[in-house]
Amino acid sequence: MSAPESHPFCSSSLIGTGSYVPERIMTNADLEKIVDTTDEWITSRTGIKERRIAADNETTSDMATAAARNAMEMAGVDASEIDLIIVATVTQDMFFPSTACFVQQKLGASNAVAFDMNAACSGFLFALQTARHFLNTGNRRCALVIGAEKLSSLVNWKDRNTCVLFGDGAGAVVLRRNEEEDAPGRVLSTIMGCDGNLTGILKVPGGASAEPITQENVDEQVKSIYMEGKEVFRHAVTRMKEACEQALERAGLKADDVTKVIAHQANQRIISAIVDRLGVPAERTFVNLQKYGNTSAASIPLALDEANRAGVIKRGDILLLVAFGAGLTWASSVVRW
Repeated sequence: MSAPESHPFCSSSLIGTGSYVPERIMTNADLEKIVDTTDEWITSRTGIKERRIAADNETTSDMATAAARNAMEMAGVDASEIDLIIVATVTQDMFFPSTACFVQQKLGASNAVAFDMNAACSGFLFALQTARHFLNTGNRRCALVIGAEKLSSLVNWKDRNTCVLFGDGAGAVVLRRNEEEDAPGRVLSTIMGCDGNLTGILKVPGGASAEPITQENVDEQVKSIYMEGKEVFRHAVTRMKEACEQALERAGLKADDVTKVIAHQANQRIISAIVDRLGVPAERTFVNLQKYGNTSAASIPLALDEANRAGVIKRGDILLLVAFGAGLTWASSVVRW
């Protein structure tokens, strides 16, 4: 098990948020027509009512670029000012080059170093902390941190236990080095962790070097999401709670100080369990999974942007961001808005 990660300096601030979701909406009623399920079954177990599905010709980098442009517009930042792009994703456009390179090209951000990060649903918070390290050490000054996923490309539409969960979309933030202690959007702390002993409970087993796609296995859905739901739930709640407590401690805060919890939008039961164990009132959570489902690395930045633009979060608020993902991975960040 890896040790928690943090950085002693707090010199990075979020100055803009953005998001993008595809036009196509797939409702639970739509799923009833293609798999043995019901709206009641999906809603009662997950809280999800609908999700967005990307067009066939719409790539992860297309969605990431759209979200990035929205974040840059809010931040008042030009492409020439971006000197770091990190895209958190498990559904990259290609094995290589990185999706971030495509985003760099589409934005015209020629001054930026660009690379991808894969920590599954924890990916955005892993990428956020990585960008902080670059900015805090003075190597870079302005970063785009993006979570983007086209999970519909990995879904087995015959598996009712998983196909009802996932959707497509992207979220982005602009992170800038700022030495002012009271600067808005200050990232106060980030905790990251991983337990590689649990790689088997949430995975896409085929399509890469461990199990390449062949003529023999092409019909076996090996390049689709596999999940042991009960085990994922159990570990997710435990690790996310621990990460939240550690991130708050690093920031010198307590659960009572939290204004809004923005958790990975995977399952309403998981979100409810987390805030209950932390002792945070349920009304302090922001939830949009009913509209978008689980968008993996895009989940938190998409929710953050929606909450920001809706005025749900305000200057001075203490935000607690928390995620878990395949690996298993988990992370939590505290942001003073």
